[in-house]
Amino acid sequence: MSDFIAIAKLADIPPGAIKSFDVNGESVLIANWQGALFATQDLCTHDNGTLSDGALVDGAIECPRHGGRFSAQTGAATQMPAMFPIKTFPIKVEGENVLVAIE
Repeated sequence: MSDFIAIAKLADIPPGAIKSFDVNGESVLIANWQGALFATQDLCTHDNGTLSDGALVDGAIECPRHGGRFSAQTGAATQMPAMFPIKTFPIKVEGENVLVAIE
């Protein structure tokens, strides 16, 4: 089990926002969907596009390159051309700090 690492302040990721952070060499996307935070990899499994350049649409992260979507909660591919899931990471909030665990 990996340790949780503080990577941002809660105010850095308002509802509806997605933002990328470097965590121990891993590019991690944090999404805030209706006040719930989710952590995923920041690369599309379809063509390695940067997901944080896209948008959060109905709880899904939409890749800006071809419109593939992934569930922010589970990482599952939910819209073509994305076919394979993205990694998700444990996330928690302590006070105003957002923490993520990377294996």
